[in-house]
Amino acid sequence: MEPILVTGAAGGQQGSTGRRVVETLLRADRPVRAFVHSDDARAAELKDLGAEVVVGDLREITTVLPAVQGVRRAYFTYPVTAGMLDATAAFAAAAHQESLERVVAVSQLGSDPHAGTPHMRRHWVAEQVLDRAQIGAVHLRAAVFFENLRVVIDHSGELALPLGSPDTVLPLIAGADVAGVGAGVLLDPGEVEPVLWLAGEIRTVGEAAEAFGVRYVDVDPDEWKRTAISLYRDEVAVEHLSHLWKMFSDIGSGHQLYQVTDTIERFTGRPPITLREFVAG
Repeated sequence: MEPILVTGAAGGQQGSTGRRVVETLLRADRPVRAFVHSDDARAAELKDLGAEVVVGDLREITTVLPAVQGVRRAYFTYPVTAGMLDATAAFAAAAHQESLERVVAVSQLGSDPHAGTPHMRRHWVAEQVLDRAQIGAVHLRAAVFFENLRVVIDHSGELALPLGSPDTVLPLIAGADVAGVGAGVLLDPGEVEPVLWLAGEIRTVGEAAEAFGVRYVDVDPDEWKRTAISLYRDEVAVEHLSHLWKMFSDIGSGHQLYQVTDTIERFTGRPPITLREFVAG
């Protein structure tokens, strides 16, 4: 049985979906080739779980080409940092050359050429690149991860964001649900629609703060940027999140994309994880 390639397999603070997909596939007795950036303790853990680990840079075609050899299906994710389009192009070229039949790629809920954040617009371009590679791309357009809110709370002890009114609505999802759908699509032998919208819960920011047991504090956007630079230490992440929070604040009471569909339950066999369940877990 050919392995399933999983990028972003080491995991990180942005949902660790790659790591979760590896674990789910291994539990399903599927061989996994885990692509990681560094041969560190996290890579050793993946080896102990039974994954074949390959080390490389997703932006570098010389490391991506060997990783996709002998693979028919793959999970593609890239953190919110510089290089996402370079990585997508290298991966798409390698996957096309090896005639992959399905690539499940993590995107963003509002991916669109006219989206409100530069990174969302880049994600739309990435989707086009993967589609044109003819590799059976399935795009997971995911809402804001619960984990993103937890990072802010762990740093400040409160949900301090430039979102204006506590009634500002957020589409939210657990990283585990994104990974669950990703693994489900990889294991599904049938046809799957090319775009799947993923939201597990729609909450106001005030309700989200209450679920975490903290207070919501509306902060000045410039003040938030200064804090975010020290928190994330990544200019692209701060750029994206700054535009994202402004977009949500401007939208206010909600958008037609803010809805929970049956997609999570269809591919995981269970309802979406709620924010309260996430906090309790």
